[in-house]
Amino acid sequence: MLADTYTLYLKTHNFHWNVTGPRFRELHLMFEEEYNELWLATDLIAERIRALGEYAPATYREFAALSSIAEPEGVPAAEAMLTELLAGHEAVVRTARQVFPIAEGASDQVTMDLLTQRMQIDEKTAWMLRSLMQQQ
Repeated sequence: MLADTYTLYLKTHNFHWNVTGPRFRELHLMFEEEYNELWLATDLIAERIRALGEYAPATYREFAALSSIAEPEGVPAAEAMLTELLAGHEAVVRTARQVFPIAEGASDQVTMDLLTQRMQIDEKTAWMLRSLMQQQ
């Protein structure tokens, strides 16, 4: 969960820096809101891992090995950025759904609450991205 969220954070920040085109301002600002939210999420997830007595993965190598989200190739066009971010948020939700039964089996309500909050935020962001990508 941490690796997926951190990888999505990096991807979103990358796209914030590198987006171009007629929707530049809109997407640049939206990506900034998203990467700030994701940055805060990584801290919450890492601190939960530590509260459970484990060390949080914290290197690019660890994140690359653990993440289900691929890094982008080059700098995609603005519309492709939206598609990649949508897939990233959907991947984070899938990962949260995979972790949830483990937390539930351990009667870990705090982790279940964190996962539920993350799923709600990522599902809402995915909905917004899908809505933004819809053709009229």
